[in-house]
Amino acid sequence: MGERKRILILGGTGEARALASNLIALGHEVTSSLAGRTRAPQLPPGPVRMGGFGGVDGLAAYMQEGGFTHLVDATHPFAAQISGNAVIASAKTGIPLLRLEREVWLKPESANWLEVPTMEVAAESLPAGARVLLTIGRQEVGAFFGRADCQFVARVIESPETVPEGWKLIAVRGPFSLEDEIGLMRRHGITHLVSKNSGGDAGFAKLEAAAALGIEVLMVRRPKLPDAPTASTVEEVLKRI
Repeated sequence: MGERKRILILGGTGEARALASNLIALGHEVTSSLAGRTRAPQLPPGPVRMGGFGGVDGLAAYMQEGGFTHLVDATHPFAAQISGNAVIASAKTGIPLLRLEREVWLKPESANWLEVPTMEVAAESLPAGARVLLTIGRQEVGAFFGRADCQFVARVIESPETVPEGWKLIAVRGPFSLEDEIGLMRRHGITHLVSKNSGGDAGFAKLEAAAALGIEVLMVRRPKLPDAPTASTVEEVLKRI
């Protein structure tokens, strides 16, 4: 191993956990930071910090006070605020940043996708009478509460505090196989799937299932992030640190 490094990982994803495990195995000091939005998160090995930093200045101060030599942003592709803060904090402190960003999902052959910029546009784009599977997490289901003319199945890791009467909640953590996804969509007579373009292997089966069943996908595009040095896999990050 080369020089021992002290690395702060902005995490919460499977890739972040795998990265922490690999870096610790290589002898580096690793602290992982989680936003704390999930009540029972899957924790990475090593020290874990929970909660926000209080903006750019708080993140920069934490990085300097902790003596970190590297910052890795391995947050969810839709966690735009912390990713933006990481770019600014890196510039302020001089601590190098590397973003671990999954490749976007590409439409399977014969799939029917409508790409939309926001959850609100996705909700507006649903036809009356649609039977909709939401796989967008609990924090953004509110965008669909006004569509009383549709039926909704929301699959979430943790249930939201409230949903409209008649909604079906499925609180379960993936990953799910293609057979699982086809079975779920058939059981509930799903006509439309709403998904964020999160990328990665773990969630792709739902898109294959939708394509196989002729279900329309409303795919919410990722937010635009500020430029930063970027790797697409854990292996690439390990080579570059």
